[in-house]
Amino acid sequence: MGIIRLNNIRVFSFHGCMEEEAKIGSDYRVDVQAKASFRNAAASDELVDAVDYVHLNRIVREEMAIRSKLLEHVCQRIIDRVLLEIEMVDEIKVAVSKINPPVGGDVESVTVEMQGLR
Repeated sequence: MGIIRLNNIRVFSFHGCMEEEAKIGSDYRVDVQAKASFRNAAASDELVDAVDYVHLNRIVREEMAIRSKLLEHVCQRIIDRVLLEIEMVDEIKVAVSKINPPVGGDVESVTVEMQGLR
């Protein structure tokens, strides 16, 4: 079993419950951790036998482009797509962070982290 991580995927998106968030948008950080068997990739040295991090990044960017009120909803969509599209992934953990959230105080970020299993 191996782990592949995509750390600090930076995107600009329009998630949030407030109307202003839908209009103004905000900066986000997404971290993804996928567990899979790396045995075949290690032996073959071929991308077809590996978890393609370009594909993981594309899923994150596409799902982050779809507006949601809740970060939990975005996390679940990313998890569902990874498990659907990348069959070798057995377990996925996704953390979505809103940078400088509108919470009425000086807060660097708020993060929702969720996990999915095959």
